[in-house]
Amino acid sequence: MRSGLLRIFSETEKKEITQWISTPGYFVTDLSSFMTDIPARWDIQALTDTELYTIHKADYEKLQDKIPQWHILEKNFIVHCFTTIETRVYSHLSMNAEERYLYFFNENPQLFNQVPLQYIASMLGMTSETFSRIRNKIATGNF
Repeated sequence: MRSGLLRIFSETEKKEITQWISTPGYFVTDLSSFMTDIPARWDIQALTDTELYTIHKADYEKLQDKIPQWHILEKNFIVHCFTTIETRVYSHLSMNAEERYLYFFNENPQLFNQVPLQYIASMLGMTSETFSRIRNKIATGNF
């Protein structure tokens, strides 16, 4: 993605789940679907005007023939994806809601002014009400 913000999300019977909010410079796809040709489980929504680079899977597969070191670049990309997801899982299992909020805010403060807060709450695994309570607690210094 060259510019803009994208939200990767899914709707379940009970709620909408935001998996990720992507900022410029990142590759955005339902990776499982792209790599294994299974139906996508995630939708992608532009939250702002967005400029994207796109590639069809057939062209992606041709890169290994055209770029001698493609396998190294691809491995690094997959490792980056895996470690990002691993970090998210770790934070959800080891941090409480307030800690997840603070960690995400410290890493991505600009998103709090650019993205609807219910999407950030969903991504952090909390309700909008919990998110708002934590936000107010921090704003008033009662944290």
